[in-house]
Amino acid sequence: MAIAAEYPLEVGVDAPLEVARWRPIVQWLLAIPHVIVLSFLQIVAGIFWYISFFAILFTGRLPDWVLGFQAMEFRYNWRVNSYISFLREPYPPFAYEMTEADPGDDPATLRLEDPGALSRWKIFLKWLFAIPHFIVLLFLAIAASVVLLIAWFAVIITGRWPEGLRTFYIGYYRWLYRVRAYVYLLTDVYPPFRLT
Repeated sequence: MAIAAEYPLEVGVDAPLEVARWRPIVQWLLAIPHVIVLSFLQIVAGIFWYISFFAILFTGRLPDWVLGFQAMEFRYNWRVNSYISFLREPYPPFAYEMTEADPGDDPATLRLEDPGALSRWKIFLKWLFAIPHFIVLLFLAIAASVVLLIAWFAVIITGRWPEGLRTFYIGYYRWLYRVRAYVYLLTDVYPPFRLT
């Protein structure tokens, strides 16, 4: 399993460390409409996983509309999560661009490359190959929850995300989305075991 130096999915946030002190208290509440929309998009993304499975099995490729939808759902998911986690202040748009490239209209960015031809045999084993990642991500999720709690107090008290904690937190989501892209059959490139 080859691991690329640059992974076909990149995640980032281009926002200042400074956050208004009141945001951690209410930002999750303001995101409820997005969470509702996101829950429906995730159901459709699960259905598209089945379509991806059979499309790759028979053609060795993902249909462009499936890849576009999955990229849009990942991007929307990241925008909502970055807002709930008060990593950025601007309210995420209800935007549904079905493109792999990030349109660059939001501080939370997610780019997914077109994988081209995909392996027909790997679709049966990707979930198995991802088990080591699932184990590591379980521990990282616990650490990310603790980091978010510390950041919650830090932002309320100082009005600023601690830079190292923020880097770790974004790195956790980067790792999570890379593994998810691999399991959702959007790439054959095995995700690296790293936060960067």
